[in-house]
Order: sequence, then structure tokens, then C-alpha cells
Amino acid sequence: MSRLRIQQRTRIFLGCEGQSEQSYGARLSQIAEAAGLHVYIDNDVLQPGAGDPFALVQMAVRRIAEKERKRGVFSLRAVLLDRDKWGQVPDRDSQTAPLAARNHLSLIWQIPCHEGFLLRHLEGQETSHPASGDLALQALKRVWPEYSKAMPAIQLATRIDLAAVRRACTVEPTLASFLIQIGLLPA
Repeated sequence: MSRLRIQQRTRIFLGCEGQSEQSYGARLSQIAEAAGLHVYIDNDVLQPGAGDPFALVQMAVRRIAEKERKRGVFSLRAVLLDRDKWGQVPDRDSQTAPLAARNHLSLIWQIPCHEGFLLRHLEGQETSHPASGDLALQALKRVWPEYSKAMPAIQLATRIDLAAVRRACTVEPTLASFLIQIGLLPA
């Protein structure tokens, strides 16, 4: 009798500010699976964090420690962070990158917010940089009227595919770095 050996997936932690980012992480998982990658992206909503980058990174560090105690080490760790809150509390902001570095945590910046980040995935919108979250949402809804916050991954799939992710990576270096490390993009 032969034994089947099941290959364990590479575990990746992706901290998310909210449900919209969690859906995006789930969509990245689907894209990675379709590309034949054997990865598991653990999309963890870091609440309460209220958009404060330092608080979100602190929460990510705690969640990673908890999950690694239970299920083993993550091969890669990252957090999606909105940039629109940056600068409101400079003392805390200055601690964000060092804390992330000490904990081997990559920061994926969404400028100015998740909707602006998503906008740059869409054809012809790669260089769009709305100045605020409200303007980003308006711009995104102009080119994607069906979009709504916390849209499930299955609905994101109507517009966010591997080509869209590659398009965004031409102008989103922190996302590109993360996806290269996963193996979704060539080095």
C-alpha cells in the first residue's frame, strides 16, 4: 500500500486593515492558486486598529506570534496599510518601519487608501493618484461602477486578475516586492 504525501503549502501572513483588504488578499490567493503556486495566504483583519499604521503593525506582530505558536512559522509576513493616516502622529509613525523590520514584516502601502490602490490595477488607471480617500473612491466608481467596499473576492475577480495585479505592480513597488517573494511575479 502506497502512501500519498501531501505537500504542505507555504504559509504567508497578510495583515489587513479591514474586510476590503481581506477580500483582496483572498483574491491574491485565488490568483496564486490558478498560477500553480502552492501557497496559503492567511488574511488577518487587524482590528481594532483604526487605520493607525503603528497600531496595525503592533497588532500584526501579536497575531503572527499567536498563529506561529499554534501552526508554525510563516515564510513571509506583510501588512496592507493605507497611507492617508500617515503623518497624523509623527512619533508613532516613526516607530512603524523599525517595528516591522525587527519582525521581518513587509509593509505594502496603499496610497492614499485601498480604493486608490485598487484603482491602479485597472487598465489606463496605473498613474492615477487621487489626493484623498473620498476622491479615490469616486475615481474608482467612475471606472468600476459596481465596486463597493468589502466586496467579496468572487466579485473582485470580475476586474482583478493576474494582468491587473501585474499592471498595478508597475507602479506599486511594495506590492511588487511581496508578489515576487511569493513567486507570483518573476524576480
